[in-house]
Amino acid sequence: MSTEISRRQHSIMEFIRQHGSVQVDELSAYLKVTPQTIRRDLNQLYDLELVQRVHGGASIKDNVENLGYGARKILMAEEKDEIAQRAADLIPDNASLFITIGTTTERVAEHLVNRKGMLVITNNMNVASMLWPSRGLEVMIAGGSIRRSDGGIVGSSAEEFIEKFKLDYAVIGCSAIDSDGEFFDYDLREVRVAQAIIRRAHAVILVTDSMKFERRAPIRIGDISDIDILVTDSGISDEATALCASKNVRLEIAGTAALDHHPEESRYGDRTA
Repeated sequence: MSTEISRRQHSIMEFIRQHGSVQVDELSAYLKVTPQTIRRDLNQLYDLELVQRVHGGASIKDNVENLGYGARKILMAEEKDEIAQRAADLIPDNASLFITIGTTTERVAEHLVNRKGMLVITNNMNVASMLWPSRGLEVMIAGGSIRRSDGGIVGSSAEEFIEKFKLDYAVIGCSAIDSDGEFFDYDLREVRVAQAIIRRAHAVILVTDSMKFERRAPIRIGDISDIDILVTDSGISDEATALCASKNVRLEIAGTAALDHHPEESRYGDRTA
């Protein structure tokens, strides 16, 4: 089975995201292809667990369980890479930072490989494996239980390790953001580590694609007023943009011109030591 998603399948995902639940004939008319082509595309999206079957069509998968790691890497892949590049550009050389579990945070790490003088602490085995060979970086990894599904390190040992540090930045992700600005994930152990990282960073950067504003997850990480910078893609709604402004969160839109300021201008000192 292919692990790539075509441009048309991305369009299908976006259409379903906008309409909730759609029928094959609707998608066929919208994309001007045959129903048979739509069914083949949907079958691959079903297999990747990106959508769920409904009678005659599909809806966005939105369960109490997260999407599989492979599916999350594929979904919104282009947007995630742009988000990651923008987030990496916000972090200067010689900074110290946490990087949490997540497919978008892993993309950020990819853009830090050639940086200099950085200390990176992570609870993500994939991030550690990616960065440790880099001569310009010092990498430390939290101890704890390793999730087989994605290489995330979770549990009380990871929390205790994180609490020993106070770093310049944290790069975190989430699985869902609601209309009130609270953001969520699926694993309580992961959430507790993420909360510790938020407490122990001077400036918190949340990297998330705009689809997360349409999803739901059961366990609250925090409120976006707990973060300093939100980096997302151009699909963010006007309502979400206004929410960031009301919460005093700096919004960075990947793929647009960078704002004329630097992360050092974030609300350093607002975190409790």
